[in-house]
Amino acid sequence: MALKRNGSWLVISAVLAVTALMMLRLVAAVPQEVRSRIAAAFQVHTREGNVDKKPVRYIKDPNPAWSSIAVNAEHDMVVMTDENLFRVVEYSRLDNTPPKARFTEPKRIIGGDQTRMEMLCGAYIDPKTLDVYVTNNDTQDWMPVFSKNAKGNVAPDRLLATPHRTWGIVGDETRQELYMTIQFPSAVIVYRKTAAGNDAPLRLLEGDATELADPHGIALDLKNDLIIVSNHGHRRFYGGAAVSTLTETWEQWIGKSTADLNGLPRRYLPGLGKFEMPSINIYTRSASGNTAPVRVIKGPMTQLNWPSHVAVHEERGEIFVANDADDSILVFRTSDTGDVAPTRVIKGPKTRVKNPTGLSLDVKNGELWVANMGNFAATVFPVTANGDVAPLRVIRGGPADQIGLMIGNPGAVGYDSKRQQILVPN
Repeated sequence: MALKRNGSWLVISAVLAVTALMMLRLVAAVPQEVRSRIAAAFQVHTREGNVDKKPVRYIKDPNPAWSSIAVNAEHDMVVMTDENLFRVVEYSRLDNTPPKARFTEPKRIIGGDQTRMEMLCGAYIDPKTLDVYVTNNDTQDWMPVFSKNAKGNVAPDRLLATPHRTWGIVGDETRQELYMTIQFPSAVIVYRKTAAGNDAPLRLLEGDATELADPHGIALDLKNDLIIVSNHGHRRFYGGAAVSTLTETWEQWIGKSTADLNGLPRRYLPGLGKFEMPSINIYTRSASGNTAPVRVIKGPMTQLNWPSHVAVHEERGEIFVANDADDSILVFRTSDTGDVAPTRVIKGPKTRVKNPTGLSLDVKNGELWVANMGNFAATVFPVTANGDVAPLRVIRGGPADQIGLMIGNPGAVGYDSKRQQILVPN
């Protein structure tokens, strides 16, 4: 039977081949003008068949998804970035949403097409000018800067082109520098604080020795001259320095524009990518190139699970970590290294901490601010808080009885074969 089946397939294949050859000759015999008209007709029909099609339904969260938070205690100013509605909002530090209120109205909102903002992930407030610096992540490759008076759908006062997937941001006022994390390729990039347009960075920390693995949050410990970076753990290997070819090394790329940096000739070692455990990497403040961390906090005892933004309390010698996937805030010593347990953990139903992504320290008033993506609330704790404790204040951007959908930046679609519908989260 197998021989007969194979023989039948050979005959069928031969017939198909002859038929295809005949069709090609027929098409070739048709004048080019006629073929063009036929093709154009099909194209027009395709376009007309897809114009003004309304979705049967859609899934969209009408509430904000807080992704980062920054506090200026001197001016009672709280700024949060909204990854869902593409906005920057400002509240008063003393705002406290009543339990039965739907939400607290912001003092101002910056949002709209003119703002050049989309997947917002980081925020920094200039302590002198009160300018707000924000990072776009997946869909926009620039950092907008807005003045303290900016409101509504307005253009940024300044734009800086940044590498794709820039996430966290922190300012160094003593050196007038901006530090940012890049998720992939895993790196820390440093610019002049006044950089604009396509200005070149000052330094780039990247390479195998750095142990950077999908970096997110970043903070500075100026007292001890350190950079603190949180990593999710997704890692590729270069076989040494990140930026290298047979004739060029990383150092030769200093002074290149951001556009050049996006196209650097990185060489990865195929098949050697790893899912490593999340970590907190600590570097000297001037680290650049393929430089190893001075310490790494990493291991099962750390409880790190999707660590997002981080903050440093220099006087207390503590690192605060927004531990997204574990609904917790972890506190480590700045001197910690290896697989160590946190000194304190803020976690539990009383805390109202749900998928925390952003955090900021108000050293003046002794407060820790947490931006929660899971319930669109900012929760405020004493800087010494520990365990399952209620927040001092809560600023909600949506109803207390709802949870955040956290759709974020969808990367897939599904098909419902029973209803014959395509589900596309937006």
